[in-house]
Amino acid sequence: MKSKNKERLNVGEVRPSQMMYTYGIGSIVDLPNLSVIVMGLDDWPRDTAIVTEPRLLNAIRYHSSLQDVQEMRALPRSESEPVRGPQFEGSDLYGAPVAVFPRWWVCPACRQLAPLNSGVFERGKQLYPPEKIMYRHTGCQRAKNPQAIPARILVACEEGHLDDFPWLDFVHRGNPCKLETSTLKLEETGISGEVRDLEVRCSCGERRRLADAFGKENRNRMPMCTGRSPHLRSYDDKKCEHHARPIALGASNLWFPISLTVLSIPSDDDRLIQLVQEHWNILRVVTSSDILRAFRLTNQIIGELADYDDDVILESIKVYQESQNRPQAQSAPDIKLPEYEIFCQGDTTSKNRDFQTRRVHLKKDWSPLRIIDVVLVERLREVQAMVGFARLDAVGELTDPDQQVLVRAAPLARRATDWVPATELRGEGLFLRFDEQAISEWESSTDLRNHADAFRAAHVSWCEKRGIKPPHDRFPGMRYVLLHSFSHVFMRQIALEAGYSAASLKERIYARSSMIQGGPMAGLLVYTAAPDSEGTLGGLIGLGEDEDSIFQLVKESLQSMTLCAGDPLCSERHVDAGGRTIHAAACHACLFAPETSCERGNRYLDRSVLVPTIDAERDVNAFFKSFRL
Repeated sequence: MKSKNKERLNVGEVRPSQMMYTYGIGSIVDLPNLSVIVMGLDDWPRDTAIVTEPRLLNAIRYHSSLQDVQEMRALPRSESEPVRGPQFEGSDLYGAPVAVFPRWWVCPACRQLAPLNSGVFERGKQLYPPEKIMYRHTGCQRAKNPQAIPARILVACEEGHLDDFPWLDFVHRGNPCKLETSTLKLEETGISGEVRDLEVRCSCGERRRLADAFGKENRNRMPMCTGRSPHLRSYDDKKCEHHARPIALGASNLWFPISLTVLSIPSDDDRLIQLVQEHWNILRVVTSSDILRAFRLTNQIIGELADYDDDVILESIKVYQESQNRPQAQSAPDIKLPEYEIFCQGDTTSKNRDFQTRRVHLKKDWSPLRIIDVVLVERLREVQAMVGFARLDAVGELTDPDQQVLVRAAPLARRATDWVPATELRGEGLFLRFDEQAISEWESSTDLRNHADAFRAAHVSWCEKRGIKPPHDRFPGMRYVLLHSFSHVFMRQIALEAGYSAASLKERIYARSSMIQGGPMAGLLVYTAAPDSEGTLGGLIGLGEDEDSIFQLVKESLQSMTLCAGDPLCSERHVDAGGRTIHAAACHACLFAPETSCERGNRYLDRSVLVPTIDAERDVNAFFKSFRL
């Protein structure tokens, strides 16, 4: 991670996965002595490997702000060997660029508050190791050169803008200061440690507590948002219509990633076309047979691809290029349908190193479980691309392809970018397909109608509060609630049996009724993946090798949901009509999963649609009515 200044200092390290989920573009990274913001794509190095996945690239281009994207590139990585000098060379450009933010800092001794460009705070001379980089208040009257700390209050808005808190404007209530040069101090007036107990004082005599900035009653009293995007070093051309909202540095709602994810599947029966796609990082520059021969001599064409003649490979390259240059479709590409169809095939004939499945031949009586198919996904490749980010409200799960909602995302670059960062993970999974007839009968039952109406009303309220239009058309249906709830139950049981942590498991729900284009679909995939080129260790697949084991795993998953440590409060919880969330009988003790595991942010969950609970009134909603403790 590189600081954006003349010396390009290495200020810290984060894992590649954190660059997608926690510390992506526009996020703030709290380091031991610094607070920095990850800069936009305009400043990123572009010498990383190209990530090839045509289906994902088409989905990215469907977004109006990303139509010019031509490729996806891997995240920048740090050097494997540490730099041992006291200072880094100017040519040392590895890592993601960052800038110090916020720009206002505080002296913990004298409590003076000032921006870095005022000269009050000076950067220390020790630049290595990175955790020793800090700013000091050299003119402090109470201590000798104390270490300064970032001001912990910022302002943000729903459009993704971010700025320093308007300290001067706030303390003077919008009026200019009486003094030509004034000094601000940030004092603590209470012992609670809350932000509301902080008070800004100016040397002119004005003072104001931060309690006047927080809370709904003060929201409209805050100044209008400046439209600043510090990760782009720019301000919006159009005036922002939102009031600036104060937010604490390090708050969980300061940054939410918005990304798209696909699973790589064999997209063509022509094996050579598949090989061209897999080796596109190398073959994309090939325009003649001479280049192919040179690649052979340098051992860049190896393995199965090397068995084909150069002329045949060249012709396949041209065919693949033509397929990539086709006009962009006007409608959103269907991402999940091809995945579901190939999982339903079970033993696929078009296997490759990134995708391999094997059907479990069911001999037991699975009719009580309503499951008709179990498929072991022995190899899979997950590709995820970042398309933007949001602040204040988590809307990232609405990029689910089935909802087709183009969320309001903050940009990754100052101008239209032709690439986006992406990661690829390899792993394994278990795919379960449910009896379509049984689910259709359950969906259409009169007993479920009132419960479905309550879920739909909560969904509409939730969407209206977040400006998602039209909200009525986006409800995924009770089929999704059923499969999503089962997926969370299944993941919890897998974590107990296979030894995987809950956060290492992910879900992919395939839920569409026959009334929806691309339907019907009634299945789910629970998988795990790692950045290693060989994928994971096979612990998940091991659970499905024996039919008895997977059968018992599903039964125990359902039986565990008849009771919850939060009962009776959990089982009696109704869907929130106010739109704060969209779930019924679900809590952290039973159904909630880590944010990285759930594709919908722990919404659309209800264990009462799975099995009977202690709330007997909801027994009619249960899909698996025979399971009771």
